[in-house]
Amino acid sequence: MMLRPVLYLVLAVLAACASAPPEPEWSGPAPEQLVAEIRAAGAFAKGELDVQPLRDPMVEDLRAQAAQYESAQRHADAAAALDRALAISPDDPALLQERAEAAVLQKDLARAETLARRAYDIGAKVGPLCRRHWATIRQSLARRQRLLDGGANGKLRGEKLAQWERERAAMMTAIAESARVQEACTLTGPPRY
Repeated sequence: MMLRPVLYLVLAVLAACASAPPEPEWSGPAPEQLVAEIRAAGAFAKGELDVQPLRDPMVEDLRAQAAQYESAQRHADAAAALDRALAISPDDPALLQERAEAAVLQKDLARAETLARRAYDIGAKVGPLCRRHWATIRQSLARRQRLLDGGANGKLRGEKLAQWERERAAMMTAIAESARVQEACTLTGPPRY
């Protein structure tokens, strides 16, 4: 009877040791540059409205801690602090966006895109935060396009080339659409007299 738990433990350890395909080597702009561009997309437009909800003090402490970790380039610690904050407030679009940016700094653009899309889905469809969501999504799509282009390397022929061309066209369309939606996030308030 004692053998079964030991067997499960051995299988779990072996499964953890199994090698996953290697991550493609990072190419393109540095993650810090991508995050700077994402945050710049969230700059206020003249006359733009931005409503900020009241926040839980514990969440604010974790956000501040994450910012300190990010400044010290301790990106895994920053992500962990934001994960703890999300455990408290899982539906906060700003917090989800901050976690998406932490994922970019960790070179995990797929996760960043997932978090930014979730933040957009539950958040406001206009304003600086909306633009940051879509800038994050666009960065992820651009990375996938670079990987797709790098995988072609002029060695594709026939149906594989046609498939690559379809995938590339779809990716270019998705990137253009993300830029269009990001632009639509800008909405200024009514004129003041």
